[in-house]
Amino acid sequence: MENFEEAESTEQEQEQLIVTEEIRSYIYETAKWTKFLSIVGLVFAVFLALMAFSANAIIDALVVATPNNPLAQMGTAFLTIYFLSISLMLFYPSFMLFKYSNAATTAVLYADQENFTVAMKKMKSVFKFWGIIAIIVLSLYILSILLAIVAKIGGA
Repeated sequence: MENFEEAESTEQEQEQLIVTEEIRSYIYETAKWTKFLSIVGLVFAVFLALMAFSANAIIDALVVATPNNPLAQMGTAFLTIYFLSISLMLFYPSFMLFKYSNAATTAVLYADQENFTVAMKKMKSVFKFWGIIAIIVLSLYILSILLAIVAKIGGA
């Protein structure tokens, strides 16, 4: 029985991940860049949200500049929803990157395992979000190609 417990504890020790000083420096540098990118993303998200709420002025300017513009014919509600959805799509990953950078910096500077876990969780969320967005976009591309083929066959 003792040999089994020793083998189990040895196996657990071998599975442990070691974070060296070199890896810590990479994480610290990554945290700096992700903080910069997250702030830029948050600023753009706010800018797009402001554009969404000024859709009426944008549409009025389009009508004056080009009366037959198809974007102007879609109306302010479409433009508001469009800009808000893009703003939200940019806000979430930028906010997660910001949380990652703060947690990763704290984890590296103070050798804090709990913040390191939080940082990796936030990074996972960012990549999961963009993975889901990629799947959605690829699905829409495939659907549009299939619809174009059906339309071409139907038109022939």
